[in-house]
Amino acid sequence: MSTAYTIYPDHLRLAVRLTPNAGRNSIDGFETAAEGEAYLKARVTAVPEDGKANKALILLLSKTYRIPKSSISFVSGETARKKILRIEGDPEDLKAKLEKG
Repeated sequence: MSTAYTIYPDHLRLAVRLTPNAGRNSIDGFETAAEGEAYLKARVTAVPEDGKANKALILLLSKTYRIPKSSISFVSGETARKKILRIEGDPEDLKAKLEKG
């Protein structure tokens, strides 16, 4: 089974599928797409314009996993539904936070 994150020596990369303009802000757990690609499902109430949904996603991840907002950045997918995020920090610590939910 593939995982939604990749571990690097000083950070972790997380695949996220974001649903903007949702009824609530939430992390809906990990899911695997039909083609075998894994990602973290997230939804935010913010609209997908001027980076509002992306900012809301970073805030949601920061609050949910107790990660500083400044340590989360985009690797790719800023204007797409599927995104790759770079989360700075101890990868094992970050992995434990993600798996614990």
